[in-house]
Amino acid sequence: MLLDTLQALQAKGNTVVVVEHDEDTIRRAEHIVDLGPGAGVEGGYVVAQGSVKALMRSKRSVTGQFLREPLRHPIVTPRPCGKGAVAEMLSVRGASLHNLKSIDINIPLQRLVCVSGVSGSGKSTLVRDIVHDSLYPAVIAKRRRKGRLTSAVGCEAIEGWQSLQRILEVDQTPIGRTPRSCPATYIGFWDQIRKLFAELPESRMRGYAASRFSFNVDQGRCPVCKGRGAQKIEMSFLPDVTVSCESCGGRRFTPETCDVTYRGKSIADVLALSVDEAVIVFEAHPAIHHALELLQDVGLGYLTLGQQSPTLSGGEAQRIKLVTELAKARISRHVLYVLDEPTIGLHMADVSKLICVLHRLVDAGNSVIIIEHNLDVIAEADWVIDLGPEGGDKGGRIVAQGPPPKIARSKRSHTGRFLADFLKERIADDQ
Repeated sequence: MLLDTLQALQAKGNTVVVVEHDEDTIRRAEHIVDLGPGAGVEGGYVVAQGSVKALMRSKRSVTGQFLREPLRHPIVTPRPCGKGAVAEMLSVRGASLHNLKSIDINIPLQRLVCVSGVSGSGKSTLVRDIVHDSLYPAVIAKRRRKGRLTSAVGCEAIEGWQSLQRILEVDQTPIGRTPRSCPATYIGFWDQIRKLFAELPESRMRGYAASRFSFNVDQGRCPVCKGRGAQKIEMSFLPDVTVSCESCGGRRFTPETCDVTYRGKSIADVLALSVDEAVIVFEAHPAIHHALELLQDVGLGYLTLGQQSPTLSGGEAQRIKLVTELAKARISRHVLYVLDEPTIGLHMADVSKLICVLHRLVDAGNSVIIIEHNLDVIAEADWVIDLGPEGGDKGGRIVAQGPPPKIARSKRSHTGRFLADFLKERIADDQ
């Protein structure tokens, strides 16, 4: 409907310029400008432009590659759900908040579950307002040995949640609001890097501890910018301007601190490394190297370790949160992750990487509930709950539920109609 509206605008003599990753939108466009070839410092060039066919002929265009060879599903073998399956069930009884029509829903745990449906069908109400907001305080109380659900939000009861050790909503809100916050500090491997620098011979000779290499401590950071690497200049009657610190040149640390080097890199040089570069520098240090590899796995190899958190996009922030959780996967116990349309703003290549990350979380013994419209993600779910059939007052019911092929056979489901055509083209040859 949206694409038809845009085409109607163009037919009236207007020019429509759209920034989009959606495959259908790209295929309907009359002229495409594809930027890249990578992201961040690796992008900024016109890789290809012209028709869809011109894009698909380009060897440098990642977009063209995915148009030529779309993802084949399933990427991993679907995990069994429903009758006869080992999976526990999270049961929501009498969900009646907003437009939900007093529905009962069983959500398989330790599975990748997708909640689909047209806009306004009740997806966010069910997943965020009822499941998340009811279980979050209950799981916290359980960890404090007071494990009972005192009140369920918007429903009569929620059962089967007792095995959950934690519940986390992984959204696209910023990971930090100050310039001193960065991917290395948020994920946590910056502490390991500081300890590594403190153990170097030059640091021992000078008596430098790990705190010397923190931009939150006075002794090693630039005294002018306080470790921010930049200064804010207040402008009368105009917005404030942020400029690089004149004292340290944006390096955040004092010259004495930067005299200590590891493999020819000072602590300031390390912050300026991209993830792809840092993977090589720290290959001999498993704890640091593992986190860096995870960042590469989610398509963030172009970010620098010290990139200021306020400059990250919502999609980048969300993937950094996922990496933080993957880094904990070895020590975390059953966690319920809630995601609301994480594919917003993601290229087809990034969607592919996101799907692999979600599968890794489930393989580690966690549960993932994801609200999504993207058919690549829906096709990868172990279980789909489709709400509708329409939005608003005409929604709030369960239209279909089950594995993706069952949803595709539903005659009442709008999702099923599009999913059926999608799976005909994308089903793996060996399935």
